[in-house]
Amino acid sequence: METYGPPIADYHFLLSEVLGFETAMSDIGEGNVDTDLAISILEEAGRFCADRLHPLNHSGDEEGSHLANGAVVTPMGFAHAYQQFAAGGWTSLSADPAYGGQGLPFILQLWLDEMLSAANLSFGLFPGLTRGAAEAIAAHGSEELKATYLPPMIRGEWTGAMALTEDSAGTDLALLKTKAEANGDGSYAVTGQKIFISSGDHDFGGNIIHLVLARLPDTPAGVKGISLFLVPKFVADADGEFTVRNGMSVGALEKKMGIHAQPTCVMNYDGATGWLLGEPNQGLAAMFTMMNAERLMVGIQGLGIAGAAYQQATAYAKERLQGRSANGTNGPVPIIQHADVRRMLLNIRAFVEAGRALAGWTALQLDRAHHHPDAAERAAADALVALLTPVVKASFTDFGFESAVQAQQVFGGHGYIREWGMEQYVRDARITQIYEGTNGVQALDLVGRKLPMANGEVVERYFALIAADVERSQGLLVAERTLAALDLLREVTASLRDAGGNAFGAAAVDYLRLFALVSLGWMWTRMAAAAREDSALHRGKRAVADFFAQRVLTQVHGLAASIAAGEAPIMAVDSADF
Repeated sequence: METYGPPIADYHFLLSEVLGFETAMSDIGEGNVDTDLAISILEEAGRFCADRLHPLNHSGDEEGSHLANGAVVTPMGFAHAYQQFAAGGWTSLSADPAYGGQGLPFILQLWLDEMLSAANLSFGLFPGLTRGAAEAIAAHGSEELKATYLPPMIRGEWTGAMALTEDSAGTDLALLKTKAEANGDGSYAVTGQKIFISSGDHDFGGNIIHLVLARLPDTPAGVKGISLFLVPKFVADADGEFTVRNGMSVGALEKKMGIHAQPTCVMNYDGATGWLLGEPNQGLAAMFTMMNAERLMVGIQGLGIAGAAYQQATAYAKERLQGRSANGTNGPVPIIQHADVRRMLLNIRAFVEAGRALAGWTALQLDRAHHHPDAAERAAADALVALLTPVVKASFTDFGFESAVQAQQVFGGHGYIREWGMEQYVRDARITQIYEGTNGVQALDLVGRKLPMANGEVVERYFALIAADVERSQGLLVAERTLAALDLLREVTASLRDAGGNAFGAAAVDYLRLFALVSLGWMWTRMAAAAREDSALHRGKRAVADFFAQRVLTQVHGLAASIAAGEAPIMAVDSADF
């Protein structure tokens, strides 16, 4: 297996030539963060991912996490690597300086997440979940809870986990049964069982802060009666030291298709002491602070795996000798000379490089939403992030899984053998389409909740941003094709405005993919317009932009036709006839 190579040259191209990074930083009062500083941080992060985490990826998958005397033992090297990760300051990169964070732009955090996911997805979940939990505590916790829990979480001494799912309550959280009762001292006793809890326990040392959804007594039925509680693995003793084991335990570790090194726990809460996070019966809203952060992160996981798989498949294709070339060259040739192999590699690259750009653009909007001095600008940027969150989560993970499968295919039979590592990418990528809200749920969220925001003004503003860029780049094939695809997307969007019920469900997944392809076409237009030089990087951008326009963006026509067919072909089959 090839050593992972962080995509630093691509990051530099995007920051300096495509995304207007320094202007964006100046707009939010962060003019001291320039491209050189950003690249130096990404280079250092990339070295850690390549040197420390990538070597643990295959061995961690082979060994897996396991239970010993009721406690989780992670694979060899993971605990030490996490301690090094925290010591390097990587857990505090984008966190609030008021609690010990570095307050650096979120675009650096998101691209760090890409490299973490590419190098070692199982490892990357530990800091990712901790960051999401910290953001929820920061947004909804009391001053006392924030002062107690945020500094050690941001330093990486403590970690976080999210406990939503129960055996009978997955997507439909209205069915959850975990209960919380007041202890009379401001704390609560939380009782119930949760499943699929990533990072629920580990052997890294320190506390583990669970955010647990539960019901208070005599609350409304359904999701309106759910509250959110902060439940630590250890609570404070008489001296204020966190040494007292709370009433929570790991009942089992899930046996999974992938991410074997990541401990996915069945958690039992037996009167565990917890504290209310946010208002009573408003737990779902509080949890969505964490969920939305995690959904962006999961999309980046799909991107990271696709990029890592592309690197491995490209290196293999340049070395593997098989067959003769189409021009009749005698003897075996590297398989990268075969058109079908090149097609698969270019499919992956067309997603990865445009996805990286779209992730960066979204991250800059998030920075704008948090830090722009004008409230109206903050609100506008926040709405764009909300619109794109289900798109990034679902499309990046769908394309990521498809990319992993295509990269595996490049290896032929060797791709099916564990020692080459390609089947691990396929297994690991698969969960990203499922957790943090399945991709079908993301698509329903897009068409049912995000398109109608502000009476459709948010999505129209997004479409206008795309149109303005592609119209400025006329003469480029990818710009012309993207503009035509945008017109088609606008027509389909208008047709869905009065739809509902099964019509939404029938159209949603195809619509999200159509939306994503147009968004990636926008990024390819911006990259192709910026790539004017005769360097290898710029030539590659122009060539892959043309490939995307002619071989990938063409999918929009089939998607639009499927959406136009409506619900009838889907609902016509009686349930008994399946």
